[in-house]
Amino acid sequence: MSKGKVLVAMSGGIDSTVAALMLHHEGYDVVGITMKTWDYASSGTGAKGKKETGCCNLDSFNDARAAAVQHGFPHYILDIRDEFGDFVINNFVDEYLNGRTPNPCVLCNTHIKWRALLKRADAMNCEFIATGHYAKVRQHENGRYFISKGLDDTKDQSYVLWGLEQDLLRRTLLPLGGYRKTEIRQMALDYGYPELAKKAESYEICFVPDNDYRGFLKRRVNGLEERVMGGNFIDKTGKILGKHKGYPFYTIGQRKGLDVTFGKPVFVTGIFPESNTVVLGDEEDLNKNEMQVGKINLLKYSSISAGTEAVTKIRYKDKGTFSTLTPADNGIVNVRFFEDAKGIAPGQSAVFYEGDDVIGGGIIMRQPVV
Repeated sequence: MSKGKVLVAMSGGIDSTVAALMLHHEGYDVVGITMKTWDYASSGTGAKGKKETGCCNLDSFNDARAAAVQHGFPHYILDIRDEFGDFVINNFVDEYLNGRTPNPCVLCNTHIKWRALLKRADAMNCEFIATGHYAKVRQHENGRYFISKGLDDTKDQSYVLWGLEQDLLRRTLLPLGGYRKTEIRQMALDYGYPELAKKAESYEICFVPDNDYRGFLKRRVNGLEERVMGGNFIDKTGKILGKHKGYPFYTIGQRKGLDVTFGKPVFVTGIFPESNTVVLGDEEDLNKNEMQVGKINLLKYSSISAGTEAVTKIRYKDKGTFSTLTPADNGIVNVRFFEDAKGIAPGQSAVFYEGDDVIGGGIIMRQPVV
């Protein structure tokens, strides 16, 4: 007897393929779907004639379809380039133009891919949706669904899923959450896919496959360089240190590629588009003990009280720092760290953990103007 019908997002890579095959062999009625989120023409990469990479190339589509056909379940390709481009790419550009450092993968997961999956799941009468993320979906005794860390600390992806809302979580299956990557590679071999077990993984932003986000911005925004060049590098006292190439081309914590020398390492510690300035300082100037977080989405609890303790992660590979959370007006949460956190970057995600469980998360807000 079927455990239910599930729509599985299949990129053609090892994780999503194994996730689909696991669910199929566990007795779910699986439908595979591969989402085309972008191409060079729509993203403005300027890489005419270059082979598409990552999750949106023809080889990946074919790999996903072949696995589905071989195991006897249907597979479809879904074109969501319009949904993706209008929202994710435009947000990516706007964030840099506003002096922030965006995380497009979080935005894509929470606002595009999951919503697109759920919409098509409803159309196909699928009870569940599933992906190959290394994380777990759990239900609290209060009835709320939440994300918890995956078993494999080196692959845990709970950080990028903080934005999933309750209607999405209650229908989401994450079959890889209880496994290590080495086990998934072995499963790929056991299922008869040795090429998947050896397949290289892609970590770049899908619409910036050459990892040159500065070049992407220049191609995407007409006259960008003329608008942003000529600003000053300054220190924390406001002293002018030199000229920068354009504030959107720098990120908090950046040390290389500044084209200024002081006989010691200097780092980007602030970015202020209003004054067209980029602040440089010592590594210790990156240390902060508080921040504000907006666009909050709570998972495990429907609300948090002042003084709630949590481990807060400010980037994907961050080990996290103990902190207290205090709700403020307009849906903002004030975060105070027990010890300094390094390189807090406005625009990045802040995710709050209680043990392995995600309490919630949000977007780090702008810093005070120098």
